[in-house]
Amino acid sequence: MSDKIRSVDPATIEMLEKVGDMSTMFSRAEEMKPCTFGSEGSCCRVCGMGPCRLGGKSKEGREKTGVCGATIHTVAARNLARAVAAGASAHSDHGRSVAMTFLAAAKGEAPGYGIKDEAKLMTVAGYFGVQTEGKTVQEIAVAVGEAALGQYGKQEGTPMAYVHRATEKRQQIWEDLEVYPRGFDREVVQLMHQTHAGVDQDAEHILMSSVRCAMADGWGGSMMATDLQDIMFGTPKPLRSEANLGILKQKDVNIILHGHEPLLSEKIVDIATDPEMIEYAKSKGAEGITLGGICCTGNEVLMRRGVGPAGNVLQQELAIATGVVDAMIVDVQCVFQGIVEASKKYHTKVITTNERAKITGAEHIQFEEHNAIETAKTIVKAAIDNFANRKGEVFIPDHKKPMIAGYSHEYIKYMLGGKFRASFRPLNDAIISGRIQGAVAIVGCNNPRTTHDDSHRFLVEELIKRDILVVMTGCAAQGAAKAGYMTPETMEMAGPGLKEICETIGIAPVLHLGSCVDNSRVLTVLTEVVREGGLGEDISDLPAVGIAPEWYSEKALTIALYCVASGADVIFGGVQAPYRGSSEMMRLTTEGFKEKFGATFEFLPTKEEILEATLNKIQAKRKALGIDTQKERVLFDMDMRRELNV
Repeated sequence: MSDKIRSVDPATIEMLEKVGDMSTMFSRAEEMKPCTFGSEGSCCRVCGMGPCRLGGKSKEGREKTGVCGATIHTVAARNLARAVAAGASAHSDHGRSVAMTFLAAAKGEAPGYGIKDEAKLMTVAGYFGVQTEGKTVQEIAVAVGEAALGQYGKQEGTPMAYVHRATEKRQQIWEDLEVYPRGFDREVVQLMHQTHAGVDQDAEHILMSSVRCAMADGWGGSMMATDLQDIMFGTPKPLRSEANLGILKQKDVNIILHGHEPLLSEKIVDIATDPEMIEYAKSKGAEGITLGGICCTGNEVLMRRGVGPAGNVLQQELAIATGVVDAMIVDVQCVFQGIVEASKKYHTKVITTNERAKITGAEHIQFEEHNAIETAKTIVKAAIDNFANRKGEVFIPDHKKPMIAGYSHEYIKYMLGGKFRASFRPLNDAIISGRIQGAVAIVGCNNPRTTHDDSHRFLVEELIKRDILVVMTGCAAQGAAKAGYMTPETMEMAGPGLKEICETIGIAPVLHLGSCVDNSRVLTVLTEVVREGGLGEDISDLPAVGIAPEWYSEKALTIALYCVASGADVIFGGVQAPYRGSSEMMRLTTEGFKEKFGATFEFLPTKEEILEATLNKIQAKRKALGIDTQKERVLFDMDMRRELNV
């Protein structure tokens, strides 16, 4: 075992000590050293003449190229582009599945699914240009579902519908740079075509096509997924839960919901909480049924149903090693093959449920939306029946923390302004006055090549003490929740200005905004803050930064590109730029992006450097806006209040 600190999470530390020599992501990361050429983006393997490893000089003193003559800049751009295409496909194919289920539900072909948020349905209908007057809710829902699915196959004409939700200034930038996404499928296919051997061999052109593909996800597939899920399952509102492996119960049937799509997991929550199923569990010797989440399926059922996160991505094998997980139900993304090997030492049933994702050695029960309730019953019964098969030592770390989740952008507006005057005006005013210095979104994954959860916790603590509001999604959010940073009590750690605002509104200084597709909520919040006025004309004017300090996934690269294209500075930490072998690509994503989009994409190796860069960016934006000095507070009388235009 190396001397490196593997995690700062006490439950993870205890589980790693307990499992000893069992193979985990942590131990395999120590055993497997990354390839230098691959990690720098300087290895090309898109054809049979290679693989070609670039870097350094040839015998003649020239820069090395591939057999075909491709430069390191072309190769690095291709590698990033293919990663972006995969990441965008993961999130947007999730959105497609949601749209298909949504449409089936609207047509009455998916029992168990329906419309829970009619108000949001009407709002989304407006985004798609669907006429609502004189139509029933079902008719509107069918039209919205068809319009959403139609976004995938668009070829030409007007860009994807949701890009018009951005500010006018940002839309003009996209039009001038020709990065408006046409249709999602076209952008992915075209990008993959461009990166085939002997096609596009201009690094900047490949990079801009990557941006357009990412845009089709951020302002398309992901944003649609969030909206349609809200309509079907309910727009999140704040609720209480608990986080970490300590939520598991030795005498209960424990079911882990893992992956990224909430379509089946929503029905599993319904079935597992049904009194009849609980009685079935008791008939098998259990006291009840406990559900826990991992990764973003966990975040989805947390945000709407209060199911506690058992952990984030690096804890999936460790959850099984507690010996009390009777079934781990998985769908797509970030579900690692190592869980099947781990399950062989214990009794856990690993059940795959999605046609896109099977794992050798796992049981497969196919989810179909038209039969979701019966599928959920079959899965929950399988978990209950497995309760009697537990073997080996049982060990549940006694670590869990209370948390509050469920902050949709709609509810944040409501908390700021009230039911009849919902508005971001109080937030804008707090930023303008300096009581809140700015906002940071800490998002993304965990990576065993960094210390698990360390950067997430460090940055949360350091930012809120400096009066910076933090919003979080994905595994980063789960990392902060496990540390206890998502309760109102956390305001005691905050600076005086942020603390005052949080006390007044009744929120924590760290807000859980949902799963990784819900980074679209961050874009929506930033856009609405701009439209509220007083903080510039565009997202690029705002004192706001996005950070992914422990990233690993291709999806993270896609998210970063669509956020930068939207005007938000993005900083990645831990693992360095996967295209750093190319000085041209490094320039294009920093100086080049700054010139084009008003924002940069940077990679910084340490949490301290990330913090310093973030603070500098926020203060630079405040100075540019002319709000870098503390404003004197004014007590408004009624006449002054009447003059307010909100």
